[in-house]
Amino acid sequence: MSALWLAARRHAPQALGCVRLFFGSSSLLAPTVVARRLGVDPDVNASPVHPLRMFGIRTVIIGAELLWGDRRTKARSIRLAPLIHASDTLSAALAGLARQMPARVAVTTTLISAANTVLALMAQPVKRRRRIGR
Repeated sequence: MSALWLAARRHAPQALGCVRLFFGSSSLLAPTVVARRLGVDPDVNASPVHPLRMFGIRTVIIGAELLWGDRRTKARSIRLAPLIHASDTLSAALAGLARQMPARVAVTTTLISAANTVLALMAQPVKRRRRIGR
């Protein structure tokens, strides 16, 4: 593997933690702003505000675990990250296909979640092959 790829893999958990803290904090602290970015006017339809806060706290906690957790906590968060981000990607894509959000927003949300899925996969520990006879 190239040195650049190894460096990217080594820093993937921290990058994912920072992304999670940014988007989680935004959803937790400014859900009406996020709702507007998703194409919903919270003055007309406030229904996304509470789920955005729930998404936000979940995402902040997971990001904090990756950045400041002990070894076991980080390992668990890294192990679960692909499942979490793949499900977020699928959810965003399905919401777009069902026209539950504007197309531009659905594409952007799907791409962000897909990038997080890639980071989550990059963060997975490298499995070492056992040598036969050892």
